[in-house]
Amino acid sequence: MFCRSSNKLLDEKTVAEFFAGIGLVRLGLERAGWNVVFANDIAEDKEQLYTGNFHDPVKHFLREDIHTLDVNKVPAAALATASFPCTDLSLAGMRQGLSGKHSSAYWGFIRILEELEERRPPIVLLENVAGFLTSHGGKDFQAALLALNRLGYSVDAFILDAARFVPQSRVRLFVVGTLSSVHGRWKDTRTPSFFEGPLRPAALADYIFHHPEISWSVRQIPNPPEKTRLRLVDLLEKVPENDPLWWSKERTEYLSSQMSDKHAGTLQGMKEKKSWSYGTVFRRVRNGVSRAELRTDGIAGCLRTPKGGSAKQILIQAGYGKVKARLLTPRECARLMGADDFNLDRIPLNQALFGFGDAVCVPAITWIAENYLNPLIQELIKEDEPIQEMYYAEKRPFKQSA
Repeated sequence: MFCRSSNKLLDEKTVAEFFAGIGLVRLGLERAGWNVVFANDIAEDKEQLYTGNFHDPVKHFLREDIHTLDVNKVPAAALATASFPCTDLSLAGMRQGLSGKHSSAYWGFIRILEELEERRPPIVLLENVAGFLTSHGGKDFQAALLALNRLGYSVDAFILDAARFVPQSRVRLFVVGTLSSVHGRWKDTRTPSFFEGPLRPAALADYIFHHPEISWSVRQIPNPPEKTRLRLVDLLEKVPENDPLWWSKERTEYLSSQMSDKHAGTLQGMKEKKSWSYGTVFRRVRNGVSRAELRTDGIAGCLRTPKGGSAKQILIQAGYGKVKARLLTPRECARLMGADDFNLDRIPLNQALFGFGDAVCVPAITWIAENYLNPLIQELIKEDEPIQEMYYAEKRPFKQSA
């Protein structure tokens, strides 16, 4: 278990990040005063983006498969983060779950925590898609949390949408694990806490309530901000009309022909305006037919890794009797992730899209650090044997969302 004589780690807010990707979790944590002392990922392309944006990766970035990573190379830290692959927890991975080729990397992370023994970090932060909650009927989520329990961590979970910070719909499930020995004993107040709210919607609250076999430590968290006032148009680059990034007339017309009558009608209305308006398009297969689905609420769809044509988000610009289309640029993707100044020099389009499609929204991580992790750290530093309130759900149905 974690040794209290190592409170220096808490004071310095040190971080070991796994599945580090291009470093956006690091960016978010650093803005809240955290210090990364170790980073690990398996992808060379992501390491290149990471090393191009931080001054010290040579000192602590280790590119290696987490299943074979030597635990002796992992330093002690106050926090371990894991944004493990989501592929097998979504439709893209055929819902194979934590036993799938990619998402099974989670068990490599658990192995590392186990082998760290007394150097085990007092806090763990997991991030993945919201589908993690329902994968295999909730059994994958249960297995993941019970694994943390067995290592001494009690757990909390909440769901946060990046659209509260940037004009991108990106809903993610977060889990915080805290070593029970650090928390000390629990004060049972029998206070109901699993009410629905902005961070714990009905499905998550219901899951917590119906899984008493899991050791929970659910904390009260401030409500996150309302959706950002920024809109997609605020983040777009000024791409000249004759730039080759814009698609040909024929390609654009073909895209339009793939729209349903409803979406085609919306696009026609945009085209007839005496001003430019914008939307985004994803191609999806509906009833065996490829459809181009248009979104025009000023919020981009969730950025994805470009593993196929349907995964690439398309920008639509319409007005003055014209319709133009192109892919989002790497800089626009960076802005949609809250990493406006990310260094993208000489980075190919697909490499950038892969990096951001697998990443975590920077201001969302900063908000979590400031409103959850930082107060938790202060509690752990302040009290030798802190008494945390453990909240219990009353044995009654959850109130339904409006």
